[in-house]
Amino acid sequence: WYHSHPGYGCWLSGIDVQTQMTYQAHQEPFLAVVIDPIRTCAAGRVEIGAFRTYPEGYTPPDDGPSEYQSIPLDKIEDFGVHCKQYYQLPIEIFKNSVDTAILELLWNKYWIDTLSSSPLLHNRSFTNRMVQDCVQKLEQIDTASVTQSRFRMVIHEPKKRKDENPLSKVAMDATKMAGEQVQGLTNQAVKFALFSRCSCKAPEPPAEAAAPMER
Repeated sequence: WYHSHPGYGCWLSGIDVQTQMTYQAHQEPFLAVVIDPIRTCAAGRVEIGAFRTYPEGYTPPDDGPSEYQSIPLDKIEDFGVHCKQYYQLPIEIFKNSVDTAILELLWNKYWIDTLSSSPLLHNRSFTNRMVQDCVQKLEQIDTASVTQSRFRMVIHEPKKRKDENPLSKVAMDATKMAGEQVQGLTNQAVKFALFSRCSCKAPEPPAEAAAPMER
């Protein structure tokens, strides 16, 4: 079964975990596929994930996530509560001759719309939400650091991994978002160089040689 998480990444929520557990209990093999169409447009690559849940009562090893995910602030709690109840599967994308023919037909029909579209404009509202999300995360980090400094010494805390540091997480979110904006600006610059500055005028005919004057 598959569903979408528009704008907040590929992972399983609490409802998704329960749905997948029910499917696995009654029909095997079964897996959950999650697609993020908004981040696909923003990143220029397909954001997709495939997952299966652990058996009930199983405690997975604490190896940490294989790859950092940018989770919006309003979804972090749901992600953190259930992230140890499932595991991600590797995905390989391929196409056969029929897929190739269909993609060529779609490209022949929509190539003008594809070249004229701008990811920066199309994903403007998503980018604004991501900037606001980073600001809210920074505000929470600042408040938490001030509160914790009054009750315990930082020097006695165990060293955290880089991806567990809240400030590092916000920095990775901002870096990813900046990279997507740079990619969009690069695409616009290439399109401008190819189409806006091309000489579309017909070449002027060569000037005819002047006839000699008669005396």
